[in-house]
Amino acid sequence: MKGKQMKNYIYADNAATTRLDDAAFDAMLPYLKENYANPSQPYSFSRKTKHALKESRRIIAECINAEPSEIFFTSGGTESDNWAIKNYTSASDVRYVTTSAIEHHAVLNAAKNADCIHTIIPVDECGYVKSEKLSEILNRPRDAAVSCESTLVSVMLANNEIGTIEPIGELAAIAHEKGALFHTDAVQAVGHIPVDVKRLGVDMLSASAHKFNGPKGIGFLYSKNGRLRPFHDGGAQEFGMRAGTENVAYIVAMAAALKANCEAMAANIQRITETENAFVSELNNTQIDYIRNGSGHRIPGNVSISIKNADGEMLLHRLDLMGICVSTGSACDSVNTQVSHVIKAIDVPEEYAKGTIRISFGKYNTPEEALEIARAISKVCGGRI
Repeated sequence: MKGKQMKNYIYADNAATTRLDDAAFDAMLPYLKENYANPSQPYSFSRKTKHALKESRRIIAECINAEPSEIFFTSGGTESDNWAIKNYTSASDVRYVTTSAIEHHAVLNAAKNADCIHTIIPVDECGYVKSEKLSEILNRPRDAAVSCESTLVSVMLANNEIGTIEPIGELAAIAHEKGALFHTDAVQAVGHIPVDVKRLGVDMLSASAHKFNGPKGIGFLYSKNGRLRPFHDGGAQEFGMRAGTENVAYIVAMAAALKANCEAMAANIQRITETENAFVSELNNTQIDYIRNGSGHRIPGNVSISIKNADGEMLLHRLDLMGICVSTGSACDSVNTQVSHVIKAIDVPEEYAKGTIRISFGKYNTPEEALEIARAISKVCGGRI
């Protein structure tokens, strides 16, 4: 019955969450049943869980070209972002945090609520953070007692709403020239495009398993050279930086999902791009008046469109009745039905902005599904089918 019910739906909201890979599910099962020991215990029954923890850390580190000692397991992207921001702002001296205008609320609200001076970098109409804008902000006069060494810059690798991939390597280099540290929220990117922390030059990077076909409630934070303040107090887990018994089953599943996606990345990108192109081509055939948001350099499968004189929330619900799952923006902000801060930041014209929806394809979607979604949107919006 469950499988039959799911067959009636076309799921195209992969930026919100992804289907769990079979490999990840199979990998986690033994650690939910047979190998359930606490990895911190010294007896032999704990050896398998201890080894699984170590091996998962190694696999994840290898996937992003990091060292295992630089990977810290968390409950997901939100915690990883908060740890990165609050790790930096918990120092006793005055701190600056500089973020882009289109960051996820996990970054924006963490900076807003931290004991710091929060500066926001504007983006252009494609959602790009321009290097000259960052340089301008870092060159501004500051309190005589505060230097750029007391600044953290946080810019996401790929935007969750419009898909724009930011020039992180260039931005990180500018930050480092000024003595600032650099964090990137890579939740939408890890497992979907190549991510190499050494090439990017970042000091910290956040990721979440459920965005790359792993389970919900688990993620990781990369910290260069493992330099962090403890997230909370307790035991000695995570090199003494994050107390609490590790969720071994989910950590193993996260590693399996990331490895599977990285090994099949080229094929996945090709498949998703074909699906995306089928959707855009068919939507253009309907002659609906719409704007596609974001830059030409986007995460594969992320399609944010703003339809003239439409209502995005109404469109979402109408598509839902037709068995199609899309989004109006970030799933983490679904209670707020107003135009999102991302759409405002890129200055989408008012007559289009309210009609914004996001269709995000994943590796399990097909071009046939993409065509059906485009035709359904046309039907709801009065386009030509």
